[in-house]
Amino acid sequence: MLSQVKGVIFDCDGVLFESRRANLAYYNAILAYFGEPEVTEAQPEKANLCHAAASPEVLDVLLGTKRASEGLAYAATLNYRQFIPWMEPEPGMQKALRQLSATRPLAVATNRGSSMLEILDHFNLDGYFSTVVTSRDVPRPKPHADMLLLAAQRLDLSPSELLFIGDSPYDRMAADAAGIRFIAYRSAFAYPVRVESFAELLAMLEVGVTEDT
Repeated sequence: MLSQVKGVIFDCDGVLFESRRANLAYYNAILAYFGEPEVTEAQPEKANLCHAAASPEVLDVLLGTKRASEGLAYAATLNYRQFIPWMEPEPGMQKALRQLSATRPLAVATNRGSSMLEILDHFNLDGYFSTVVTSRDVPRPKPHADMLLLAAQRLDLSPSELLFIGDSPYDRMAADAAGIRFIAYRSAFAYPVRVESFAELLAMLEVGVTEDT
């Protein structure tokens, strides 16, 4: 039963935030520096890659293997805070995190790098999470299991005691590889266990919803 879950891990993009505009703006800034055309939503394969994958993989595809390292070097000079205003918190997310964190430890596992801590600070969310695992903390990002297994270790919980909330095939594959239960959040890909809102997630975890904001 999900009510017996002892810890919950969240992906960032597409779960805590609608961040497609911010992610495209970020990668398009890098592409512009190299004189390459921007990625748009009319290119769903590349747009989804920008949304779900870690920067090394994204830039390997967008710039090619030979220039990917140059792209990463330039990306390191960008201040991601300029893109944060384009990130939209998911409805009811902060209230849900407040209630969930009062019942069990929470974590973030994201293919983002250093920008994750800036985002949590900007939206005053850092106090809700016992640990944050990013692509910089592990040898291999999602879809590998490394990130989720490190989060489990830091939470001092076994994979079987955890639940991972994600929105992409990368998230599902990472959860399967780690042996962690998975719920798809408002995802475009088919998965039998899914929720469409944070209120629905709270109900599944049998956490009461309060009216305060």
